Amino acid sequence: MNIIISNSSSIPIYEQIKNAIKQAIFTNELKEDEMLPSVRVMANDLKISFLTVKKAYDELEKEGFIKTVQGKGSFIAPKNLELMREEKLNEIQQHIEQISNIAQLADISEEEIIELFKIIFRGEL
Repeated sequence: MNIIISNSSSIPIYEQIKNAIKQAIFTNELKEDEMLPSVRVMANDLKISFLTVKKAYDELEKEGFIKTVQGKGSFIAPKNLELMREEKLNEIQQHIEQISNIAQLADISEEEIIELFKIIFRGEL
């Protein structure tokens, strides 16, 4: 797994790590029960504080994406398809809220947005 972080991003580094691992899980690059690099190894690889990696791992565990076994390491948790679906629905909702805000500022109607969405969704654009 190759994680690329950006120091110039407005997204905190731990969040970038968390998002990269989630993406690798969603795309099956990381599979169930696969071991993640230790916190220290990943911190050394990324040249960042191990506390930053630990925070990312802690949040991933809290969200149910990884499990940590004392003395053995962190592993990809069994896929919870409902959790993954909820995660993606939440992401879509955030984008739709941004679209709605932009449309209201530009006086673009709901019907125009829906029609545009249908065209894009069908791949006609």
